[in-house]
Amino acid sequence: MDQGTRGELISRLTEAIRSVTTPHPLRVAIDGAPASGKTTLADELAVVLRAQDRDVIRASIDDFLVPRAQRYRRGQYSAEGCYFDAHDHAALCRVLLDPLGPGGNRRFQTAVYDAETDTPSSQPTTTAPTDAVLLFDGVFLLRPELIDQWDLRIFVSVPFEQTIDRARHRGAALASSTADIERSWRHRYIPSQQLYFTTARPTDHADIIVYNDQLQRPTWEVRPPALGSFVRQIRYPAGGAP
Repeated sequence: MDQGTRGELISRLTEAIRSVTTPHPLRVAIDGAPASGKTTLADELAVVLRAQDRDVIRASIDDFLVPRAQRYRRGQYSAEGCYFDAHDHAALCRVLLDPLGPGGNRRFQTAVYDAETDTPSSQPTTTAPTDAVLLFDGVFLLRPELIDQWDLRIFVSVPFEQTIDRARHRGAALASSTADIERSWRHRYIPSQQLYFTTARPTDHADIIVYNDQLQRPTWEVRPPALGSFVRQIRYPAGGAP
């Protein structure tokens, strides 16, 4: 377990990404609960990798939602609905993860859904360079349907109560209702994460866990070989495995 500054964390993660070798674009999952900081982390990594002349593809599970009527068919505050009904995993694999994976043609799309209009999204197809990096953030990324689609798996861990505090703060900036935020987190998002942990055990499959409760002094853990896939493909830098 290591602790350091935010910059040290980003440096360590970019080093890990550079160290993984695949014959196709590298597919990095950045998983975590809502308001854990996974999107911010993915954006930070993208900035650094692009500055190092790496071609980066940024995408999010939010662009692979299903239509609202299907998402909420069990009710707006259903935890089971959040976990089982919210995302189009088949489309995610079809248009993004499979094309970038082994044997893929590298022709991909980063979205199939527009949340603002609640309609399908039609994006042009792009061809990725062989050495591109996909930084994909979202919830439930290490579930059985997706677990083998990633070449590097990062899990961002934050206590659930702290995610509520962050959501309230974010909601205040957007003039959202504090009561609605509280209800959504306590009845939908947190219980769905608890269901995820019970059924999929995501931290058992993570290659790297980032403990993100202290944003400027995070702690991180690179998992040992028996617990993660990271060491199957990584070439550790000088000094050996952490």
